[in-house]
Amino acid sequence: MTMTRAAVPLALTMVSLIGGAAYAQPNRETNAPGATQAQFESWMTELSTWQRWGPDDQLGSANLITPAKRLQAASLVEIGETISLGHDLADGLGSDGNRPFALDMIISFDPDRIRDRLDIDYHGGFFTHLDALCHVVYDGKIYNGHDFRETVTADGCAHLGITGLKAGVVTKAVLVDVPRLRGVPYLEPGTRVYREDIEAWERQTGARVEPGDALLIRTGRWARRSALTDEAGTAGMDASFLPFLAERDVALLGGDTAHEVRDNIPGFDVTVVHKFTIVARGMNLLDNLDLEEVAEAAARLQRWEFLIMASPVRVPNGTGSPINPIAMF
Repeated sequence: MTMTRAAVPLALTMVSLIGGAAYAQPNRETNAPGATQAQFESWMTELSTWQRWGPDDQLGSANLITPAKRLQAASLVEIGETISLGHDLADGLGSDGNRPFALDMIISFDPDRIRDRLDIDYHGGFFTHLDALCHVVYDGKIYNGHDFRETVTADGCAHLGITGLKAGVVTKAVLVDVPRLRGVPYLEPGTRVYREDIEAWERQTGARVEPGDALLIRTGRWARRSALTDEAGTAGMDASFLPFLAERDVALLGGDTAHEVRDNIPGFDVTVVHKFTIVARGMNLLDNLDLEEVAEAAARLQRWEFLIMASPVRVPNGTGSPINPIAMF
């Protein structure tokens, strides 16, 4: 999978023309799959950012978060209200039956001293975390064409680890509240979110997804879990939405799920959102965000664009980090 920077505009034009018919077919009324395996495989090459920022690039789409973009984000701060987008590291079972977190207290009485040790398995569909660019592999390669087996060893990721973002992420976020758009409290498990949802939200709210932005998708997962005290899967992004990320040059994708919807492309057992964003686009993912409070604040303020800050733990050669992103209005 190779692609030069010069080929990007042409590829975007071709995919827009070819994909136009595809966008007209899937819709939220039918909840039908909107993309084929052949389309996905073509997007992995035609919409790739490999070599766009050179062979030694460690940032991928985070390069789109320029000083000017950070200043634009800072200009959105008007009242100084901050909101956490992360969850507590709660002790308990994840959706896969594993125990992803343990807090071991170390208490001494002579002398009096208290400390603790954390054991965290943060990847998956349970904890709020940020994926590094070495976290996902497709066809033997990770982002920018690095060979998976040569790059990732028992010592960690030789390239594209989470410390590439050691200076943190500060950019403009656009929150797309899909349940509010559709007039429901939350989306049911298996519900697909389409490109048309994002574009309809832009028309309704006046918000606009621009180059260098963080796109945050609320499905209402945690509202449903609170109301029903169960979780039978989640909603997620239909694969047909993926070219939108390239056309808008989105820097970061976040959501209250791990983005995937079951059987996204029937007969193709691949986590297509993760493969496309991380491997093809070099785009870090924010998984399992808590978007309930920020959605309430955005509705109260009628502001769906705000500053987002996220600073990963600096784990050398790490595949990601648990994280507590902050929104500021």
